[in-house]
Parts: sequence; structure tokens; C-alpha cells
Amino acid sequence: MPRMKKIGVLTGGGDAPGLNAVIRAVVKASSNAGIQVVGLEDSFDGLIYPEKSRILTPHDVTGILRLGGTILGTVNRGDPFAEPIVTPQGTFDYSDRVVEMFGQMELDALVCIGGDGTLAISYEFYKKGIPLVCVPKTIDNDIVGTTSCFGFDTAVSFATDAIDRLHSTAEAHRRIMVVEVMGRYAGWIALHSGMAGGADVILIPEIPYDLERVAACIRDRDKLGARFSIVVVAEGAHPKDGGVTLIEAAHIGHVERLGGIGVRCAAQLEELTGKETRHVVLGHLQRGGSPTAFDRTLATRFGGKAVELLMKGQFGKMVANHPPDLVPIPLGEVVGKTKTVPLDYDLLLTARALGVSLGN
Repeated sequence: MPRMKKIGVLTGGGDAPGLNAVIRAVVKASSNAGIQVVGLEDSFDGLIYPEKSRILTPHDVTGILRLGGTILGTVNRGDPFAEPIVTPQGTFDYSDRVVEMFGQMELDALVCIGGDGTLAISYEFYKKGIPLVCVPKTIDNDIVGTTSCFGFDTAVSFATDAIDRLHSTAEAHRRIMVVEVMGRYAGWIALHSGMAGGADVILIPEIPYDLERVAACIRDRDKLGARFSIVVVAEGAHPKDGGVTLIEAAHIGHVERLGGIGVRCAAQLEELTGKETRHVVLGHLQRGGSPTAFDRTLATRFGGKAVELLMKGQFGKMVANHPPDLVPIPLGEVVGKTKTVPLDYDLLLTARALGVSLGN
């Protein structure tokens, strides 16, 4: 195949610590291979609006390894294949416009960094003829095919630190503290941070909970002399006889916004136990800040591997972490799927063995 001369790189979906590390690795690896890199701003918008793209050199990515967020910006909205794009020149079909601009910019391939939504969109563009490789990104750790994604370790580390801090105030006031963490469909963050932080109750989407059982667990702790309890709940957790808690229902072009499970659980537990209860929502704090050493290293490896795959012509693939190696897997095996916590996962079994209540 012809030698790569120019590639584009973009970030899509929610931000995650480590995105800049991937961008840096892509730019440096490409530059050392004689390939020019074009940074595409705000996800695929960089292939719609000419002003939203710029050449990235090694100088442009100096010092960004430790930074959270993304220097290219990102968007998180509805399916671009279903929504027209309105510009001063007229209304265009998003997907056709992207393919057209890809050719006009004389790009040879793309590196698309993003979560499940971005991977699905990228796969559709690959089927429309755009050569590309994807890098998985999610703090929720719910992308199938890869053992871990960058951003997850940072989110868990932050949540664990928050739980540690709440222990002292919970114990001082003999309260129940409910900590709501991210995890729309999967409870990886809740489980790992809850176990690392010594939580007494961990509620995840994979296991519908019964708050009566949770309250009984807390009352048992009181009888043993432990006058406080820490409850960690994923935003997508739900009772066995009900659905998820929403801030905003779904409407055209957007998805439902989850939230409020923390305050809901806190109010119900206070009523069931008679104990003073407080709640904390960590929210987007989990997405911010500097990535951990693990995430910086993993993100850098992902970026370097993505460029390697492009140079080998292995398009339509996602870089996956299969320790100790990084391997390419077809996007078709990834999109439309979610990696949830298996009920026989060893850390989940350990939680049960240690007496942590999972709400069932």
C-alpha cells in the first residue's frame, strides 16, 4: 500500500483523563515516521468546518501529557448519521460531508479516540470508505474487547480518595454517607472504588437492589458498634422493582441523563434506619484532573499502537488492551455492546465474602 503522508486525529464523546496523552503519542509517533498530523476539533465537526482543523507538530503537544481534558475539544450528542448539518453554505448530510471533506483535506486515514458512541460512528464511516483506527476511551471501563481503558484508573483513584475523606466525617457524626459515582450501565467504578475505599454497601447496575436489605445491613453494623456506614452507588443502579433515576428524560437527538440516585437512596435509608444520612455526588469531578501514571502510560501505548496499525494498513480496528500486549480487534466485534461486571467477577465475589452488602 502507498506510504501514509497525512492523518487526522479526533476525540469524541465525554472527556477522560489521558486523551491528551493519546494525542501526544499519535503526533510524536507519526512525526518520527514522516507523517503529518491534522488535529480535528470537536470530534467529526473538524471534518465539517474548515476552521476546526489545524496541523499538529511535536512542539504543539509538548507538555500536554499530564493535562486532563483534550486540546482538540470534544462533543457528546446524537447520532450524526441521523442529523443534518446546517452551515452558511447550506444544509448537508453529516456523513456525506465528512467523507467529502476527508478527501478534500487529502487525509490518508483517521485516528478516532472515543467511547461506545464514537466507536459506533467511526465504524459507520469506515464502512463508507474512510480508513481509520480507533482508540477506546471511557472512565466507565465498559467497552468490550479491552481489559481496561485509560481514564478508569484515574476515576477510581479520585473516587477512592473521596470515600477515604468521607470516612472521617461519617464516623465523627455517626452518619450514613451515600456516595454517587459514574457508571451508567456498568458498575466498574463503584465496585473498584468501593472496595478500595472500604465501603460497607456497593450498589451497581448489574444487581438490582433492595433497600430493606441494605438498611438491615446498616442496622447490623450498629449492633456491632460500627455507628457509621459508607454506601457507594453507581448512577445507573436501580431498585429491583423500579427503573433508573433520571435528571432528564430522553428527547429527539439526545439520550436520557441519569442522576439523583444518591439523594434518593440517602432519603430512603434515613427513613428506614432512623440514622442521619448525607449524600455526595462526585459527578464530573471523576472526569477531570491529571491522569494517573497508569493512565498516562496506557494512553501513550494506545496512541503509538494506533499509528503502527495505520502504517500496516490494519483499518477498521480498535486498539485493545490484552495484558501484557495491545492487540487490534475488528470494530464490528465491539460496537453495540457493553462490558458489564460479571456476577462471578472475582472482586464481586470478594466483596460478598467480606460481608459487603450488594443490595440483594
